[in-house]
Amino acid sequence: MRHIFKMNESGQAALKQQITARLAELAAEDARGEDAQGVVELDQQMVGRLSRMDALQMQAMAKAQAARRQLETRRLTAALTRMDADEYGYCEDCGEEIAPKRLQLDPAALKCISCASG
Repeated sequence: MRHIFKMNESGQAALKQQITARLAELAAEDARGEDAQGVVELDQQMVGRLSRMDALQMQAMAKAQAARRQLETRRLTAALTRMDADEYGYCEDCGEEIAPKRLQLDPAALKCISCASG
């Protein structure tokens, strides 16, 4: 049986606004990062060998950052889905309430601190 979630509606609304703002930031970062993920030109006349290696490294870093943004986007979108289904704020393992301060730090948290650390 679920306990009544102690976070008031304004607290949850603030978290929803925080999540929505972060999703917008992630989308903007994705748009800026698309160019860096493009194909690296291998024409030796255009770019020297070391410059090509730097470009390949920058491309790899841009792809890794994009993957991290995609993961965060999925976690935050899932949190919004849980909010809409009135399932937000409860530990997926034990079913107890996740501390509001924990949710403020990580609004996509799925576990209470006890289950996350155990």
